[in-house]
Amino acid sequence: MDGVTSIVHLPDDCLSFIFNCFDSSSDRESFGLTCHRWLNVQNLNRRSLQFPCSFSIIGHSSLSQSSVDINSFHLYRILTRFQHLEYLSLSGCTELSDSSLTYLKYYGSKLKNLCLDCCFGITDYGLSVVGNSCPSLTIISLYRCKITDVGLETLADTCLALQHVNLAHCSHISDSGLRALSQGCNQLKAIKISNCRGISGVGLGGFSSTLVYLDAEFCDVQPEGIMAIISGGGLKFLNISGLRLNFRDGVAAIGNGFAARLKILNLRMCRTIGDASVIAIAKGCPLLQEWNLSLCHEVRFAGWASIGLHCHNLEKLHVNRCRNLCDQGLQALRDGCKRLSILYMNGNSRVSDIAVELFKMHRGNVEIKGEEVMSLGPQWDSLECNE
Repeated sequence: MDGVTSIVHLPDDCLSFIFNCFDSSSDRESFGLTCHRWLNVQNLNRRSLQFPCSFSIIGHSSLSQSSVDINSFHLYRILTRFQHLEYLSLSGCTELSDSSLTYLKYYGSKLKNLCLDCCFGITDYGLSVVGNSCPSLTIISLYRCKITDVGLETLADTCLALQHVNLAHCSHISDSGLRALSQGCNQLKAIKISNCRGISGVGLGGFSSTLVYLDAEFCDVQPEGIMAIISGGGLKFLNISGLRLNFRDGVAAIGNGFAARLKILNLRMCRTIGDASVIAIAKGCPLLQEWNLSLCHEVRFAGWASIGLHCHNLEKLHVNRCRNLCDQGLQALRDGCKRLSILYMNGNSRVSDIAVELFKMHRGNVEIKGEEVMSLGPQWDSLECNE
């Protein structure tokens, strides 16, 4: 019959609208099985892609590969098929070269999130290709990549919208590269630099108040670096566990007022931190909700008493294997910290069984856990500045 219209006559924009109304992932995947035209509509509406060759982290250092690697030709075919990607993970593509990333200049304009973890073949040149091809990039992860300060300077010059940067285990970067990021990317919210031994922290000076998350675990942060880290005034999550400072008051600056918005603080294995630092932080960070002081052996009664007296919003406290937590210190925590709900405590040789039972009797609402649970904080790539 003349004038009869079926679904095959609908224009592509209508089909795209229908496709995006599907809530079920199976329905979305089945959409492209109808015909080549519908498959093309499905491809053009795909916004995220993760290759099956990604590495998985086992423990803290070892890695296992789950599938075959991706080469330049594969990447070209994928990018020509899915031309509107906003998220792309190439994690674990260890053989991927800088030249492979040149295809991004044709299809990377809408890319917002790029993950290059363990892409050992990517160098500063490849990072410059990314910077010049992906102007909308807000998140980039470069875990264990062989990039240097030169690559970071390129990112700072080209990706001005960056908000989240993962540089964990990038052993060739220094404070110079961080300084470039701080000067060029004034929207940064989160940065990971854990296990970057060449960083003292001074390069973090000048970061804007938008920076709310910093993971600097096992970095060689110095006292002047601590001052630089908190200078922006917006930090809510700070992990500087494993500091090797040679004097007890090295982190006292955290309590000088610039970190007043801090909610989660990880000082695990900071063995030289003493009472002066703990007292300053307890007084200067009134919003603290979780504090990890495990293996902080130099914290004594004065420090524990200050936590009990001043940390009114503290909900979780880690004191595992703190040698100088004694019965009196535990009592100070018991009598204070009114919002405490979980106390991680084991291996405290100076705390008697009687003190523990008294704590449980007076604070039945507090759960005492023996196993260490690291303070990971919020998901770093979903932080909001005004949370």
